[in-house]
Amino acid sequence: MEKFAFILHPLVVDDFARKFPIMRYLPDSWIEGAMKHVKSFKISHITGVRSPYAEAEGWFIACPLTARQMVTLPEEYVTGKIIEACRLAQDLGAKIVGLGAFTSIVGDAGITIAKNVDIAVTSGNSYTVATALQGTREAVRLMGKDLATAHVAIIGATGSIGAACTRILAREAHDITLVARHQERLEALAEEMRPYVKGQLTTSDDVKKSLRDADVVITVTSAVDCLIEPKDLKVGAVVCDVARPRNVSREVSVARKDVLVIEGGVIRVPGEVDFGFNFGFPPQMSYACMAETMILALEGRYENFTLGRDLSIKQIDTIAELAKKHDFRLAGFRNFEKPVTDEEIESIQQFANIGLSAPNV
Repeated sequence: MEKFAFILHPLVVDDFARKFPIMRYLPDSWIEGAMKHVKSFKISHITGVRSPYAEAEGWFIACPLTARQMVTLPEEYVTGKIIEACRLAQDLGAKIVGLGAFTSIVGDAGITIAKNVDIAVTSGNSYTVATALQGTREAVRLMGKDLATAHVAIIGATGSIGAACTRILAREAHDITLVARHQERLEALAEEMRPYVKGQLTTSDDVKKSLRDADVVITVTSAVDCLIEPKDLKVGAVVCDVARPRNVSREVSVARKDVLVIEGGVIRVPGEVDFGFNFGFPPQMSYACMAETMILALEGRYENFTLGRDLSIKQIDTIAELAKKHDFRLAGFRNFEKPVTDEEIESIQQFANIGLSAPNV
């Protein structure tokens, strides 16, 4: 039996209530202050992960800091809390641990954490990229578009996931706009990619402006608040939101019936898996970053896999091949905890084809 663990943390204070319902009655500031003094703990035992070649069990481990705390508290303190969670995984018997959500971006994106534990560590970002691009390509096709002629905007382009998406899509899309806050890193990435882009490659630090002409949007920032609102998007746009917390406002799906928004990296896990915890998905489904940890465990590859901010295309291809071997698959399209049906996609197409968005936009 192969063994793995995955580190979770609450994105917002309300997420604490999933495990401790009494907390929904307490002030947010009180909860955040109190949870700083709580040690990492086991959330659940994961069973039934079974591919044609191997079987695995694992554990969800909680690092009790919100997304806001992850980016505002001192880096050394946050890193120490993540290491604490990984050592608990190690004590439970896990041989590899995955870093979920903001635990994968703190500091040097897992490198220091891996040096301070005796088991393998991965961020899961390689499989996140692979599945986000796979889903985006399929969504673009279903909307009657072609990446070879499309204008693609990548929001959060200088992050590890954004940069990897840029390097791959530079060979597929026609025009690309790279969007990020740090101009120096943005220009360096643009300079690297310009020889490969068929059409124009532009940069911007203005999210709203960059979206006006984008046929396809991939958004992968670590922003705590929503960045994309209904009025920002072009008629008929395809948006893949890989970020957690989400970069796309829930209002986009309500107000823009001509725009297809999908979540990046929702995966069907093989076997009769029981996660023992409700993180908002139907049975047998997980995020791609979780799935990468399971795939590596099933393969017996107990090695540091995806760490740091530079993701290699070779790693992305490797994890995609291993996923196929062990029967991990995209779980269709989802949007704000709900499946996106064929009928909904057809309706979105019809609104887009007549150039009609919803009222009040």
